[in-house]
Amino acid sequence: MTDGGVVTQDVRGRTMLITINRPEKRNALDRQVRSAFLDAIAAARANDAVRAIVVTGAGDKAFVAGADIAEFEDRTTVEQWRAMKSATIFDAVERCPKPVIAAVNGFCLGGGMELALACDIRIASTAAKFGQPEVNLGIIPGGGGTQRLPRIVGLGAALRLILTGDLIGADDALRLGLVEEVVEPSALIDRALALAETIASKSPVAVAAAKEATRAALSLPLDDGLKLETALFQVCFASDDRAEGVRAFLEKRTAQFTGK
Repeated sequence: MTDGGVVTQDVRGRTMLITINRPEKRNALDRQVRSAFLDAIAAARANDAVRAIVVTGAGDKAFVAGADIAEFEDRTTVEQWRAMKSATIFDAVERCPKPVIAAVNGFCLGGGMELALACDIRIASTAAKFGQPEVNLGIIPGGGGTQRLPRIVGLGAALRLILTGDLIGADDALRLGLVEEVVEPSALIDRALALAETIASKSPVAVAAAKEATRAALSLPLDDGLKLETALFQVCFASDDRAEGVRAFLEKRTAQFTGK
């Protein structure tokens, strides 16, 4: 485990738990957090023993309460443009071939909600609060909120959240399909890790292919998506994991996947 920094990494079995560790600022995203988070995702990708990732925030108040607004005050337009053109934590999560689960434990606002949206699966505690309040600052979401949110909850629900800046609780988030599950705060991390371990027990080849194909459905025409699915199916079919999975099924035993 790495500790003491603004982002910590803790390998639990086959899962890396990445924690944004700035509770005194409600885990707000500043330049240092973003850089350390990118390093953590890169470390998880590079570690073959890690098959799934859980992202959460330190403390019981916030997952991520948004960007560190103090950085906006003196930043020039050019500096902001450069910051937004560089590698983002949102794209790093979305493009990671390993599944990423958000364990949302409190305020999940602005850039924090955009980070959760970029994750593959979202589990919330009953204390979670979600919102895109950027309109209250005279700006709009800039980390993918206007694009990913309507793809998940639909246009009307997305516009209501983005245009009003209102916050919603975990139950409303579940109703909208913003999160997949709601649990008590004390059970959040254990539940997220258990789900991650379930996925980690599957073929890493198949999991990566399934993530790529399913995410592509949000942006590709159906014909193109079906072609991608066929191509990725063939990749899986040629893998050692496919051979092991078939053997294990016929032999009535648990498959031991190697990711090859």
